[in-house]
Amino acid sequence: MVSREQIRLLTIDDVHLVERLLHTSEYIYQRFTLEELPGQLKHYPAVGIFSGNSLYGFLISQVLSSPCAWIGGFGVSWTESTKYSRVLNRLLEQLSLHLITYGVRYLHYSGNDAAHDWLRNTLLTRGFIPYRQLYSYDKYDFHVPTTGNQQITVRPVRLLTDRAALLKIEEACFEDLWRYDGTAFSDIVATHPYFVVAELNGQVVGYQFNTIDANAGYLVRIAVHPSVNKQGIGARLMTEAIRFFANAHVSHIMLNTQDNNMHAHRLYEWFGFVRVDQMGFVLRKHL
Repeated sequence: MVSREQIRLLTIDDVHLVERLLHTSEYIYQRFTLEELPGQLKHYPAVGIFSGNSLYGFLISQVLSSPCAWIGGFGVSWTESTKYSRVLNRLLEQLSLHLITYGVRYLHYSGNDAAHDWLRNTLLTRGFIPYRQLYSYDKYDFHVPTTGNQQITVRPVRLLTDRAALLKIEEACFEDLWRYDGTAFSDIVATHPYFVVAELNGQVVGYQFNTIDANAGYLVRIAVHPSVNKQGIGARLMTEAIRFFANAHVSHIMLNTQDNNMHAHRLYEWFGFVRVDQMGFVLRKHL
């Protein structure tokens, strides 16, 4: 038993303690970059477990759109790694109580490889159930089969004036667990190197943003309002994204999407993305 064990909410003042665990332990799950970590601790509930003043475990949430939230990160120190299941259970109990006060009713967890994910089976014993399957795609060149609709304007996002349009696109395109809210968009603008919108006749009808980690490019999200589908807008956004990655000299581009999103599959495969064997997944827990 760890002496003087304490669980409490983490704040922005704890960022260096979390960073230390991220750098020193291999028992880590994270859906954020180091640049995003301060925003995660500032805007979303997170809990840590301490021995005295020493943090040896954390659980961070990402609230995209109530009533849904995600597990954004979990970590445990090397010294407590054999007890990671116990640590996760303690932190889940406390985090769930805080999320409920935010109006959250469903907590989600996503992994890239259902066959080898180190937390999946543990979460399945703690009330999580299989909810969605995800396909992963990779692309190792910068060839594009089309340049898409050249009549639209693609420009950097201006969140102050674009926010309302972005939220309308979220509502029209995605089910609740995938939707970003205004706070999430603010964090994305602050931490991602590429975020553009597509304008048609002066109206924002789509958006796309990416990030880069080490030498890999991540195409995080591409969205076009359903009212303007089949006008080459998604293809134009994809073309501009690949140009960004080419200029950044990434080794390859990665993305994932739901297994039943056939429209997205066709677009990605047309642009030369190849589906990888591993199957991603989403788990859900009703709080």
